[in-house]
Amino acid sequence: MSAAARPEGLPFEDHLSARNFERLARFIYDYSGIKMPSSKRTMLEGRLRRRLRVTGRPTFDSYCDYLFNEDGLESETIHLIDVVTTNKTDFFREPRHFEFMAQTALPELAAAGRRKIRAWSAACSTGAEPYTMAMVMQDHLDRTGGPDFAILATDLSTEVLATAQRGVYPAEMVAPVPADLRRRFVMSPIDPRRRDIRIHPSLRARLTLGRLNLMDQAYGVGEPFDIIMCRNVMIYFDKATQSKVLQRLCQHLRPGGYLFIGHSESITGVDLPVAAVANTVFRKH
Repeated sequence: MSAAARPEGLPFEDHLSARNFERLARFIYDYSGIKMPSSKRTMLEGRLRRRLRVTGRPTFDSYCDYLFNEDGLESETIHLIDVVTTNKTDFFREPRHFEFMAQTALPELAAAGRRKIRAWSAACSTGAEPYTMAMVMQDHLDRTGGPDFAILATDLSTEVLATAQRGVYPAEMVAPVPADLRRRFVMSPIDPRRRDIRIHPSLRARLTLGRLNLMDQAYGVGEPFDIIMCRNVMIYFDKATQSKVLQRLCQHLRPGGYLFIGHSESITGVDLPVAAVANTVFRKH
């Protein structure tokens, strides 16, 4: 049944079968590293209903047939992954990381002679993390005269990357941003009835945005980085996947560079060329 032929508002009363859930969970894991235990079956079913409507598939069985038997994955994979990824993000989330960046990492990189810092937000979601990085780095540049910087922001989800590109957020999201940085880097709408803000164009220009799958065997990200943030995404991976991702990230970290992971994450048991320098902050040998 095509989308055009389906009567508008047709209800979807069927449910995702155990077999189809297992097929989807296996594909999602193989493609993205995200674990989908059986406890998430109802959640996945709810999130996929929109994809059934968009693709004009009247049942979960027909949707899965489209994916796995009719070569639908070629066009549907990006949308499927967008549906299942979790994209919680905040400005200055886990603020001690940014305190360490401002007070220790950036001064030490400057003292080591780095004239331009390359930083990477490796799971940037809707952009709050890389824009926070940019605020901290721009503030350091303005106060000290250097070093300059550029930020790569990548994510698996095209939807969140589109939000990051726009740089427009609900006004309440920037509440954690210190007042001085908010005044300099956040633009309020002229119309007081609007409840959104926009990141200043000068800061948005510091970001290069792109889609990247951390499951890829190689990351096409150019020269090594001085700072890599990959926070609160590895909690969705099993230990073997975490190890592979961390090892690949470290391959792209310059000696003396810093790796930041989420406060609920750990590198215990993973052989990496780094030493802990703060809570969930590591420096490459």
